Amino acid sequence: QVQLVESGGGLVQAGGSLRLSCVASGSIDVIYALGWYRQTPGKQRELVARVASSGTTNYADSVKGRFTISRDNGKKTVYLQMNSLKPQDTAVYYCNIEGREPGVVGNQYFWGQGTQVTVSS
Repeated sequence: QVQLVESGGGLVQAGGSLRLSCVASGSIDVIYALGWYRQTPGKQRELVARVASSGTTNYADSVKGRFTISRDNGKKTVYLQMNSLKPQDTAVYYCNIEGREPGVVGNQYFWGQGTQVTVSS
């Protein structure tokens, strides 16, 4: 069974930095992409950053130039370095892996439990 565990969230002042980490356990045969999403109450979960197996990255416009996603496929780990944080970055951040377990046909989407990031003004 694949499980994702995030860490690194917390409370930070505007302008500060945080680094989120996500470690996956369990057997994943193929990883297509790793990503970070965030969600605030009453809103849909939105993509923050994503890195494909090719290395191609994409970011939400609101975080470009401030956030950096990186990965370590060998350790099934993905990071999100968040700099110049703003109060509007406050949300629960979720780690996501698009991949496939051994013997499974089709893509699967695995999610972590989320980590709270709060940016004070």
